[in-house]
Amino acid sequence: MKRVLTAYFLLLASLGAQWLNHPTPGMPRTPDGKPNLTAPAPRALDGKPDFNGVWSAPGYSTKYLENLAADGVEVRMLPWAAAIYKERQENFGRDRPSTSCLPHSVTDFDAHHMPRKVIQTPGVLVILYESYHTFRQIFTDGRSFPKDREPAWFGYSVGKWEGDTLVVDTVGLNEKTWLDDGGHPHSDALHVIERFRRPDFGHMEVELTIDDPKAYARPWTVKLPWALVPDTDLLDWVCENEKDRPHMVGK
Repeated sequence: MKRVLTAYFLLLASLGAQWLNHPTPGMPRTPDGKPNLTAPAPRALDGKPDFNGVWSAPGYSTKYLENLAADGVEVRMLPWAAAIYKERQENFGRDRPSTSCLPHSVTDFDAHHMPRKVIQTPGVLVILYESYHTFRQIFTDGRSFPKDREPAWFGYSVGKWEGDTLVVDTVGLNEKTWLDDGGHPHSDALHVIERFRRPDFGHMEVELTIDDPKAYARPWTVKLPWALVPDTDLLDWVCENEKDRPHMVGK
C-alpha cells in the first residue's frame, strides 16, 4: 500500500516518468494474466539459480528493519554493546546514520522494506537499492578479500555457491553503520554471513548470521523473507532526512 501511494503521488508530479507498470520479461503467469509467484525458480545460463529481479520485504514490512531480532532470537551482547543499544533505544535512534542521509548497510538493507534490484552475472552480483540511490557488489569470481582494506559502508563481499544457495561473506564494515534501525551495534571485527536461496519464482530466503566476538558473546542468526515485486521497477529516491535532524530530540 505504501508503494502504491508513493507511486500515485510521484505520477501526479511527473506522469509517465517511471516504469511502474512494465511487464517483467520471462514472468510466468496464471491463466488470468497475473504473475505466478509459486512457479519454479528460474536458472541462469550458467545453470546457477537466477536471482535477478526487484525484491522487497513481503508487504513492505518494517519489522526486521526496526529490529533484526524481531522473531525472538537470543542476542547476547557484551556490556559495552548492551549499553550503546540501551542508549539508542531510549533516544529513539536519534543518531542513526540515516538521520544524516548516510546509507544503510548490509544487514539493515537486507531487512529494509523498500525495493532493491538484483542484477546477476557470472562474476558479480550487484544490488541496486531504491533507498539512498546506492548499490552493493558481491563478487563471485573466486577472488579473496583485499589484504589492505579501509572500512567501507558495505564492506567487502565475496560469494560462493553451495548447491542452489549463494553463501556470501562480508568483512571490513564501517563501525558507523548500525545492524538495524533499533540500534544493534557492531565492532570492526564484524563478519556477516548471508545465505540466499530462491525456492520458487516469487520468494527469496535470506539467512543472516552476525559473527562479532567483540560485541556479542556468540554468533546469532536470523531469517529474512524477500518477495518478488513484479511488473515494476525502482523509483527515483534521494535522501533529505537531514532536514528533520534538528527536530529529533530523542527521549
